[in-house]
Amino acid sequence: MPCLLTSCQVRRTNVTLQLGRMSTLQTQTNANDFEGQVIAPATLPKGFTRETSRGDLIDVRPDPWCAESAAAALVRPLTRTEDFFVRTNFAIPELDARSHVVQIGGAVRRTLGVTVKQLRELGTETIDVTLECAGNGRTGMTPLPSGEMWKHGAISTARWTGVPLARVLGLSGFADDATEVLIEGADSGRPKDFNESIAFARALPMQVALDPDTILAFEMNGAPIPPAHGAPVRLIVPRWYGMASVKWVSGITVLATPFTGYFQSNRYVYDAGDGTKTTPVRRMRVKSLIASPVEGIAVPAGRVTVSGWAWSGEGEITQVEFAAGGGDSWRAARLLPRISDHAWCGWEIEWDAAERGRCALRSRATDSAGNVQPGQAGWNRFGYGNNAVRAVMVDVK
Repeated sequence: MPCLLTSCQVRRTNVTLQLGRMSTLQTQTNANDFEGQVIAPATLPKGFTRETSRGDLIDVRPDPWCAESAAAALVRPLTRTEDFFVRTNFAIPELDARSHVVQIGGAVRRTLGVTVKQLRELGTETIDVTLECAGNGRTGMTPLPSGEMWKHGAISTARWTGVPLARVLGLSGFADDATEVLIEGADSGRPKDFNESIAFARALPMQVALDPDTILAFEMNGAPIPPAHGAPVRLIVPRWYGMASVKWVSGITVLATPFTGYFQSNRYVYDAGDGTKTTPVRRMRVKSLIASPVEGIAVPAGRVTVSGWAWSGEGEITQVEFAAGGGDSWRAARLLPRISDHAWCGWEIEWDAAERGRCALRSRATDSAGNVQPGQAGWNRFGYGNNAVRAVMVDVK
């Protein structure tokens, strides 16, 4: 059996407004039921190819590929696979689902190699989960932090099918002193500020790893996961930022001591840049977005339905407020039925667009833990967790 990971470092051995109207009926839509809502695909640069259909994605970086969802793609409760944002740290590995094996080792009672077929035979679960890149909204921070130049489209929701990680760990058993589960991806490379090639790997506390909704997924929106999204098998960790949902899973290692690898300690930490202790990036901060009307469009004067999404990794969404123009003229929006405990919550409100001209629309979410979306997020060196209220500009005609 090949060598598994160590705990010290992982190495490679009427108008368009109606499009955004989110009714109760829409929240019950099937993952693949997108007929009549197709957006024309963007044109690829000459000679450039993708491992998946690109939909209406907006490139952030070509190599390794990072792309965010277009605003118009985020009106649906479930994001189409081709419109789902893409985040990669290294080149996308070429893996064959028929021969791919996930190695399980570390502080376990027996080491195992499990194929994708064997994972399926353990029984599957299907859950709708919202994933957000920890760097989403980085360009909205001042001064501008380092990292990928994400605007606000590194957020999407999909229907994932897979086997609970706890069920897989049950095959091998684990030691009484186990504290974390390390997940290694098959992707690898050398970060710019590091002196050797490493695999992408992240560790989860045992409690999170054993949660029944933490799954090893092999289907996305009712079809096999495309290579860009982690085929043939990826981890899905609800409520945590996307870096926890490791793609192209190749190894699972149970640890008795905390993992301190590059992507656990050097990145995906809140670093104030003042020499104070860093804190780990984990659960998604409370946040909301306006999905309709889309920024920059013209809306007719009169009553306009404004709608969007809200989410939090720390609790349930209990309130979304809306404001038009400046100041603190917040009004409570109506929350719509949720499609899943782990998916964003829809909201809507009627706005009387009485004054012609440019207007700023804002939304603000509150969760059951008492967290309120701030007017300005705390700055950090890598630009993670920007959940600040954002103004969407529209023109009232």
